[in-house]
Amino acid sequence: MQRVDVVIPCYNYSHFLQECVESVLSQAGVDVRVLIIDDCSPDNTPEVGMALASRDTRVTYRRHTTNMRHIATYNEGIDWAGGDLFLLLSADDYLLPGALGRAAELMRNLPDVGLAFGNALIAEPNGTMKRADPLGDNNVHPMQILSGRQFMRLSGARNLVPTPTAVVRTGLQKQVGGYKKELPHAGDMEMWLRLASHAGVGFINADQAVYRQHTSNMSLKYYGENILSDLLQRKMAFEMLFSQATDGLRKDEMLQRFLARDLGKQALQQAGIAFNNFDVETAVAIQRFALEVSPDVRNSLPWIKLVCKQTIGPKCWYALNSMRRRVAA
Repeated sequence: MQRVDVVIPCYNYSHFLQECVESVLSQAGVDVRVLIIDDCSPDNTPEVGMALASRDTRVTYRRHTTNMRHIATYNEGIDWAGGDLFLLLSADDYLLPGALGRAAELMRNLPDVGLAFGNALIAEPNGTMKRADPLGDNNVHPMQILSGRQFMRLSGARNLVPTPTAVVRTGLQKQVGGYKKELPHAGDMEMWLRLASHAGVGFINADQAVYRQHTSNMSLKYYGENILSDLLQRKMAFEMLFSQATDGLRKDEMLQRFLARDLGKQALQQAGIAFNNFDVETAVAIQRFALEVSPDVRNSLPWIKLVCKQTIGPKCWYALNSMRRRVAA
């Protein structure tokens, strides 16, 4: 059996930790090993983590004496990994039955694949579940193999991969290196692109993991506070990708323009949201960023729509929108 090393970073998620660890230990068809890295949690994570380690020799518990933050914690886990495959699994998420077996089988049969991912279920704060289907409802195949460039085009300027489903070949992970400290909130997206620049990507059309969405998600807090910084980090991720890629990828100007245009269009959508929230200054700043990233966005529908909103002003736009919703109702 292939060995899968699973690193579980944990900060203040003691109430989720046992379910997360047990979801890994119960995986069939693979030899698993678990490292819990407690990033100096102020809750009772030490008691839960040490109890889990004492009950199963496959589990190791470590605790930081000071809070190192997530990038340093992720990279510590990468240094520790030594199995065939590797997974970073946040303590507030958990795997579904068969997830690691499906990923291991795909990567055993296809040695050119360096990253495998699949669908995820998103657990909402109200207890409901919805599916994150990265390739859309039209995908009916049990698995799909993508070249690096195909994956990059599908991904565009967003994080296509549900992170708790991302199983990586350990040797490739160590070859490409760890997460970038310059990208604390676009690190996952940049990592998948970096891996795809070295190997193929496999998609498993099955529910692989559950991602919990709740008010304490660090990424959600950050995104709500500073959208422009998030967009700037995505731009930096593209710059790093092409500066460090092979000659063939570095010279692929068509792909670079495609990714820049996609980032510009996504930025305009966020500018529209900021405008709708009467944050006109932020909307203008994001609009300027979109134009700098891709001058072609002037001809896009999101640009035209935003300019129309700005022309009539936020109050008039809000009144028109309210009237439209009442008529529709």
